[in-house]
Amino acid sequence: MARLDPARETGRLRLRPFAERDLDRLSELVADPSVNRYLYSEPRTAEAARTLLDERLARDPDAPRIDLCVALRDSDEMVGDFVLWWDPTHRQGEMGGSLLPAHQGRGYATEVYGVLLGVAFDELDLHRVVGRCDARNEASIRSLERAGLRREAHFVENEFVKGEWTSEVVLAQRAETWRADR
Repeated sequence: MARLDPARETGRLRLRPFAERDLDRLSELVADPSVNRYLYSEPRTAEAARTLLDERLARDPDAPRIDLCVALRDSDEMVGDFVLWWDPTHRQGEMGGSLLPAHQGRGYATEVYGVLLGVAFDELDLHRVVGRCDARNEASIRSLERAGLRREAHFVENEFVKGEWTSEVVLAQRAETWRADR
């Protein structure tokens, strides 16, 4: 497979690799308790954000994963952090992401997920892509559904996270269905 160029644009957003200039916004994102509420992570320090950014900047471009800085198209200001990773042997992928609270509720996540599905199916020739969410994270579930994923499973209290039993919703889309729905 040829090296995948992660840079993309939509009408409102620019999806691009992370850059050094994103450190302050990435620090803000990973430190926010509301962003971390339904994730495995706790709010993180500026030092942890530095380490995370360094990992993103050093990632092997041939690895089966793309980390995307989601930025406003007009200003290139970072507003989110999304990822698509895949198993080329089994042609399966998973995607997820987070937005800064000031930029939630505007349909940005759905927009990004739509782009990632296009990459997964049209460029990577994946068979299936999933998104997994804490069952209480209704906004993320809705974003994935609006992008075309369908609920496949609801696991009740299947993980012990941050001192409590949590439930998980798994949504998925197959290439054949995605193409038929377009």
